Order: sequence, then C-alpha cells, then structure tokens
Amino acid sequence: MTTASIAVTLLQRDLRLALRRRGEAALPLGFFVVVAALQPLGVNPQPNLLREIGPGVVWMAALLAALLPLPALFAVDHADGTLELMVLAQTPLWMLAMSKVAAHWLTSGAPLVVLAPLLGLMYGLDETALAVLALGLAIGTPVLSLVGTIGAALTTGLRSAGSLILLLVLPLCVPVLIFGTGAVQASQAGQSAAPHLSLLGAQLVLTLMVAPVLIAHALRIAVE
Repeated sequence: MTTASIAVTLLQRDLRLALRRRGEAALPLGFFVVVAALQPLGVNPQPNLLREIGPGVVWMAALLAALLPLPALFAVDHADGTLELMVLAQTPLWMLAMSKVAAHWLTSGAPLVVLAPLLGLMYGLDETALAVLALGLAIGTPVLSLVGTIGAALTTGLRSAGSLILLLVLPLCVPVLIFGTGAVQASQAGQSAAPHLSLLGAQLVLTLMVAPVLIAHALRIAVE
C-alpha cells in the first residue's frame, strides 16, 4: 500500500468507529445546538441584542463542542497498542496524525458548519451574516481541530487529560474566536468581512504548517 492509501485507510477506520458509536459522535453536535439555542432564554430577547451577541455565542458553542471529543482522540489507540504501530510504521507519523485531524473535523467540525446558519436564524442574522458565519466556521473549525489534536497528543496517556486539554487549547483558540466573530459583526455593520476571514485563513495555513510536526513529536513522546 502507498503512503497516501494507508492514511486514507486510517481515516476510514476512524469514521467507521464514529458511526458505530453514534451516541458519542452526536454529543458535540447536541452540545452545540443546546448551548446556542438556550442562550437567548438567558438574556433580554430584544432583536437588536440577539443580533449583537449571536455571532459570539455560536462561535463559542462551536469552540467548546469541538473540544469535547479530544480526550478520546488517541486514548483508544494508546490503550490497544495501535498508537505504537503508528509510531513504528514506515508511513510518516505526521501523515497518520493528519488522518486523525481529518476524522475529528469530519465528525465534529463539518456538522457545525452546516448547522450554524440555522442557529444564526434564531438570532436574527441576515443572509449575508449567515453566509459569513458559515464561511468563517469552514475556515476556523479546521484550525480548532489541528490545535485540539496537538493538545490531545500532548496529553495522551495522562490522567485528567480533558482538563489539561482545556488549559492547553483554549488560549490558542481565542484568536480564531475573535476573528470569526469579528467577521460576522463587520458584515452586520455593513463593512467588509474580508480582513477577518483573511486572518482566519492565515491562521489555518500557519497551523497546517506547524501542527503535523508537533503532533508527531508529541505522539512519539507519549509512546516512549
């Protein structure tokens, strides 16, 4: 098998496992919907206020939902010895790690992108703002997956991995939250969202360059 086919096989394996555990796979999506849907009940339901806080609430819910599956991302592979085989395999470890990132995004990030415009309607966002929200999430959620996988790799095999991931990942994800929310707010104010989306794109490119190497090193340390 070629290097690319091995990475694709690992991705397919993770997706099949997610389908078998539908309840666990649906947990981030359910959390995202519940948090974003209940927030208007806790504030003054004035249309102007909801439009103002809507982008931030949806992005915050997406960030927290993306973090939920991270503690288990490498836990099963570490427990059954698959992680050791990944480290010892001739296939570059960074490529196998990117398969895990892709699986995390497809099961946790992509559904958020699809549902976000529907939740944005609850906050009275117009069509342009909804499009910017979806585009921003399409660019930003891969960054959350990449950064989150770094945290998951660093905490593999450790106790209280969930709490450690929060401490490691949340500060690094704040810029994504700021620029993603800023893009929608700029659109609502009649301004161009391009600068904020460009900064999100720059973060994605930078993270794509750095994250695979960091994840591979972290996994080797976890196995050793």
